[in-house]
Amino acid sequence: MAPKDQNALTVLCVFLLLLVQTAEAFDGGDAAALLLGATVTLVGICACLGWYARTRSGQF
Repeated sequence: MAPKDQNALTVLCVFLLLLVQTAEAFDGGDAAALLLGATVTLVGICACLGWYARTRSGQF
């Protein structure tokens, strides 16, 4: 990718990000949902890694 193309891509990304409206409020419910989602995601990733490790070592 040429530097000229990269600069155009950067300008396009900045322009698109400026069009996105920011969140107006972040309350306790949003924080709880964020923490719950992060916890479920982390547990899911660990479960998948454990399953992969067991199948690779022949224990499963």
